[in-house]
Amino acid sequence: MSGTALDGVDAVLVDFAATPAAPMKLVHHTHAPFDDTLRAELLALNTPGTNELHRAALAGNAVSLVYASAVERLLGQARAGTVQVEAIGAHGQTVRHRPGEFDGTGYTLQLLNGALLAERAGIDVICDFRSRDVAAGGQGAPLVPAFHAARFGRTDRDVAVLNIGGIANLTLLPAGGLVRGFDCGPGNALMDGWCRRHRGAAFDENGAWAASGQVQPALLAALLDDPYFDREPPKSTGRDLFNADWLAARLAGHPAVSTVDVMATLAEFTVRSAVDALQRYQASSRTLLVCGGGAFNGHLMRRLATLQPQRETASTAAAGVSPDHVEALAFAWLARSFSRREAGNLAAVTGAAGSRPLGALYPARVRR
Repeated sequence: MSGTALDGVDAVLVDFAATPAAPMKLVHHTHAPFDDTLRAELLALNTPGTNELHRAALAGNAVSLVYASAVERLLGQARAGTVQVEAIGAHGQTVRHRPGEFDGTGYTLQLLNGALLAERAGIDVICDFRSRDVAAGGQGAPLVPAFHAARFGRTDRDVAVLNIGGIANLTLLPAGGLVRGFDCGPGNALMDGWCRRHRGAAFDENGAWAASGQVQPALLAALLDDPYFDREPPKSTGRDLFNADWLAARLAGHPAVSTVDVMATLAEFTVRSAVDALQRYQASSRTLLVCGGGAFNGHLMRRLATLQPQRETASTAAAGVSPDHVEALAFAWLARSFSRREAGNLAAVTGAAGSRPLGALYPARVRR
């Protein structure tokens, strides 16, 4: 999995043939970072530019080689052979996400050359998970709620799962009820961009810079005033909306706010958009589990706990899964669902016309 944070690839090796008490076992995990050149190109491809087809094709090749390197490292560290692996579930790198727009179908674009990855890794590749849901009239996102339900759902209480990656998504898991989920806000995307621009760092370590500033209520209100937050689910978003131009347009009305106070307000924006959505759609939740990079941001976690004292707020580690493993695990789970011709989407989450198998297969070898 490589997400909208654009920090690189998380890879997991998962055993689905474990014991009945633990039907999904994480064998090993590794991370392969994107270099600065590839990261900059992927970020640039989120917005229209020159020679896009050529650049996107080469960027897709480059992403595939990082994935292949991650697979090689993962198997080497786990001392596992390629013949032991049924398939690679490869998400690719999202650069555009416009479901339902333009022609009524729209599109979602994850850069990845599945054929190249299969060639380099020597393992079957299952990728392009989102397109089938979009073809069926869905948002194509978020896809992780089905996995969240399988791994974190409980019969004795309502649970919510908040993934704070580049974009934040919220999964609602009522005890014995209908699973719902949607993208709820900007996650780390705006914070990371502001930190890189003004501090030269990829992200705000532990939220320390944000914690040193003061939230500006008028600016926060302007950020929360976007029509996206009033839309009813199913809904999804990305850097197509929450990007540097979007932020600049709102900052234009608040020129006196210091850079550190902007950072503090952006952090509060991420927290408030998630808490407001949870209170609106599943106020009954008494447990909030947080995953993604945001779960390692102490300031964000403290603000989440402070704004909702009625809930137990913790990272998914409290439920037995490290926050930086959850999404990669989800796409292994989705790849297994595809290989078994099971549905990967939840129509109630994405708005698709019904349950669909998600993915496309690039076989590594000829059957003899």
